Amino acid sequence: MYVTKATHALIVTAECEMAKAKKAKNEEQRGGDNSNAEAVVKHQKLCLSIDMDNRRIYGYTELQIVIPDNGIVGLHADNLAIERVTVDGEPAEFEVFPHYQHLDPKDRWCVVSSATSAADASGSVYLSSLELELLPNLLIMCSKSDKPDNRQQEDLEMDKGEELSSDANRLCSVQNIKHVRIEYWVEKAETGIHFNNNVLHTNNQLRRARCWFPCMDDSLQCCCYDLEFTVASNFVAVSSGTLLHQVLTNDEPPRKTYVYKLNVPVAAQWISLAVAPFEILPDRHGGLLSHFCLPSNLSKLRNTVGFFHNAFSHYEDYLSASFPFGSYTQVFIAPEMAISSWSLGASINIFSSHVMFDEKIIDQTIETRTRLAYALARQWFGVYITPESPDDEWLLDGLAGFLSDSFIKRFLGNNEARYRRYKANNAVCQADDSGATALSSSLASKDLYGTQCIGFYGKIRSWKSVAVLQMLEKQMGPESFRKILQNIILRARDGNRPLRTLSTKEFRHFANKMGNLERPFLKEFFPRWVGSCGCPVLKMGFSYNKRKNMLELAVLRGCTSRPDSWTGVDNINPDSENRESDVGWPGMMSIRVHELDGMYDHPILPMAGEPWQLLEIQCHSKLAAKRFQKTKKGSKADGSDDNGDAVATTDVRSNSESPLLWLRADPEMEYLAEVHCNQPVQMWINQLEKDKDVIAQAQAIAVLEALPQLSFSVVNALNNFLSDSKAFWRVRIQAAYALATTTSEDTDWTGLFHLINFYKSRRFDPNIGLPRPNDFHDFQEYFVLEVMH
Repeated sequence: MYVTKATHALIVTAECEMAKAKKAKNEEQRGGDNSNAEAVVKHQKLCLSIDMDNRRIYGYTELQIVIPDNGIVGLHADNLAIERVTVDGEPAEFEVFPHYQHLDPKDRWCVVSSATSAADASGSVYLSSLELELLPNLLIMCSKSDKPDNRQQEDLEMDKGEELSSDANRLCSVQNIKHVRIEYWVEKAETGIHFNNNVLHTNNQLRRARCWFPCMDDSLQCCCYDLEFTVASNFVAVSSGTLLHQVLTNDEPPRKTYVYKLNVPVAAQWISLAVAPFEILPDRHGGLLSHFCLPSNLSKLRNTVGFFHNAFSHYEDYLSASFPFGSYTQVFIAPEMAISSWSLGASINIFSSHVMFDEKIIDQTIETRTRLAYALARQWFGVYITPESPDDEWLLDGLAGFLSDSFIKRFLGNNEARYRRYKANNAVCQADDSGATALSSSLASKDLYGTQCIGFYGKIRSWKSVAVLQMLEKQMGPESFRKILQNIILRARDGNRPLRTLSTKEFRHFANKMGNLERPFLKEFFPRWVGSCGCPVLKMGFSYNKRKNMLELAVLRGCTSRPDSWTGVDNINPDSENRESDVGWPGMMSIRVHELDGMYDHPILPMAGEPWQLLEIQCHSKLAAKRFQKTKKGSKADGSDDNGDAVATTDVRSNSESPLLWLRADPEMEYLAEVHCNQPVQMWINQLEKDKDVIAQAQAIAVLEALPQLSFSVVNALNNFLSDSKAFWRVRIQAAYALATTTSEDTDWTGLFHLINFYKSRRFDPNIGLPRPNDFHDFQEYFVLEVMH
């Protein structure tokens, strides 16, 4: 429909009013009264017929909308051919403004004289298009009648086929609710919905729901949905919500209509659809779970999802709540068809089939299980519970990661969970150096326009979010943290709350009231870890004072971020002459000292204040009494047992005049920090051989591998660890790589000989002179040998 000048003026005025009302709308939605703000969708029905041969979608959508005072409803509809719009059954005027039309003045490009100015002009055009996308582009002229009369009310009741309650009657008497029907079609869609041979699927990329059905494409606009999809009889339509029934049409040949209902209000972006000749695999543990794939992958599907009920039931048990949606569906499509590795939707996730594996391939088992578990966790935190604002997205991402980490710890082992967290924390410390990694700071990342949430920085931010929440869990205790998550879910099920949102401010309040963390601590914690970038960098060295039997520890504290990135931190002046001393983190870091008598923790290293710290730690071992005696099993100062390993009778001390075996800073990962500890080589060997913590072992290998000069004792220690079948397999692999890296003429190629001997002793068959077939009975040993191929 073409736009007249008069209508265009009316539309522009309406758009300006909508833009001005956006903030007011958000506030009123949170408060529950939005009768005089923008239009609000109360319910939406979507009925589509899908022609796979012609790559065409046609049908209609019906919306129950609270009409604003100006009588104009603004919806989002991109690349849709709108045929007809009716309001309460009567034809209505409407206008469509394509977002992609050229609206920029040509003189913007006249100033381009260099690559830099061209980039600035292009960036300006792109940002203008992003801002334009936020505005509704399908405007419908509705009647301005404020209240429905009694006859209209009776007609509405008859149309719905049910009697409205007294509360609903009062609501309709206050709000001007109208029934809007839009008939449209989509042909050869380019984005939002995708055809590929005999497969159709949607994706949840930002602001792309509007590309396959008219809607209010806003994260704060949530409603329930009725969904009907008609497809050829040999196809299956899988969508959000619970499948109510399937109906054969009267067409020739007959087609099939799949009817879904989603009773939980969600934003339009979470409505997903996949159509293909799927094979269906119901979960053998219950009717809530279903899995779909193309026929050629059915055997892989059985093997891939066999574990899934464990994750599903674990989350329900941890959160003390049933799954928020009536069902959950996983769909697997071919990699060449998928836009991304997985697409999130309400009660449904669409994955690329490259994550699937059969019973003969075990290499991908762990990664696939963690990926599917994380996608399920996002149903709880991300779809069901949503961020109140973009600055709160880190919190929902972190809570989903925290929940999936709890699954890893329970079903894949504590070593797997800790090693993954150690590697993720190392990556965060390496990259957390600019505003892109500030989790909840619009100021710090204002020039990135949201790109900090995708790609490399998106992964870093996700890992950092989980690390920050785990630091809070360490402070308040696991049970208190679990109660907070349970309370968040319980609060979301309160029918009196219009939106199921969660903000950083609310979570901070829960940490204070339910986690019993003091306000001064939280006042420092959130601005430093959430509102700004940078991780602590600690460089430490020590000396032993024999006369005092005391450890003297020197520590220099720094930060991974640049000083000009500290502007996002409260009470930090980037122009200060002594800026490093102004940056600190709340709390005290623990130093763990392993002595001849046992292991002792000393929480004495302040993370704020002067960057230089000199600490004195009293040793407990009596050197003279222990020098020639067999050491005993040690214990902590509070009487609790140590790690359970008695020190061998051989003298493993780095110095015969010292009772110290090795040192560790922050052994329980209470901080997201980069620690460099300078201690003798023998102490690192002690740590590798005697400490049973996988993080301690990994840290020791990393240091020994990087030594400028290697001794045979280091190579032998690495080989002994590689050969220890009781050690965690991932750290053994790290030791194998270290042996390969450290092999040189200086050590007579000893590392290489160790690797060859190790492989031959476990895989080589001397009778036939060839490697033996793979043995899958011991997965850990298989993974270690696999890296040597």
